[in-house]
Amino acid sequence: MSGVLDSSAVLAVILEEPGAERVEALLPGAKVSAVNVGEVAAKLRELGMPEGTIETVLSGLQIDVRAYDLDAALASGFLRPATRSAGLSLGHRACLALAASLGLPAVTADRSWQSVAEAAGVLVRPIR
Repeated sequence: MSGVLDSSAVLAVILEEPGAERVEALLPGAKVSAVNVGEVAAKLRELGMPEGTIETVLSGLQIDVRAYDLDAALASGFLRPATRSAGLSLGHRACLALAASLGLPAVTADRSWQSVAEAAGVLVRPIR
């Protein structure tokens, strides 16, 4: 089964963190919001990875990057009341909104998502 990856799940693979094997099992073809790709790129730059290397690494994962358009923006915004108590960011909500729209589980390293999964209408699969 496929899934929608949060930036934490993508970073787990790239940085060889615990749970990476669960994410690797969904590759190639796992879906990712463009918002989450932006978060991954930002984190990797903070760690000193060159831009060209980041592009190569992301390309090598063969993820299916989905645009963050008006529908995605509205869906993630509408999730704010249901996710506020868990402190979920825009990136988190973008992942959940994409997962809901595709009927796929959201894959993340953040266990706090379990508390809002039902309200968000999404199955959450933690990687660790």
